[in-house]
Amino acid sequence: MSHSVPMTKESYEALQEELKRLIREERPRVIQDIAEARGHGDLSENAEYDAAKNRQSFIEGRIIELQDKLARAYVVDLSNLKPDKVVFGATVTLYDTATEEEVTYKIVGEDEADIKQGKISCTSPVGKALIGHKLDDSVKAKVPSGIREYEIIEIRYE
Repeated sequence: MSHSVPMTKESYEALQEELKRLIREERPRVIQDIAEARGHGDLSENAEYDAAKNRQSFIEGRIIELQDKLARAYVVDLSNLKPDKVVFGATVTLYDTATEEEVTYKIVGEDEADIKQGKISCTSPVGKALIGHKLDDSVKAKVPSGIREYEIIEIRYE
């Protein structure tokens, strides 16, 4: 994959911190754990050794994944934009016409999405439907439960 990965500044910084922690703390710790487990004798029946090697494999895979995402990252800067339409990184308050309730979502990258925190992916059905629309627009989104209709009542760039 060579396409860029859009993300917020906060997500970029969080991925950088995780990468530093894995390289500086987790990698040396697991190497030490492997060395210690080797000292316990026969490796073919050594559960500690197997667990440490599995952990090392996970850590190395995650390091490669993070390095790739960070290398392809496109950090979206919203500071110079007017909040007149929904773009990646915008926080949008919607009026759900079916439930007559307001809901607020922040449009983020796939890795950042967490519905419990009110963050939806720009590639989700609702995220895709909202991108490009303006304040007071009515937006229909095809979701697994059917078609949802929302009215955009506020757009913020935070």
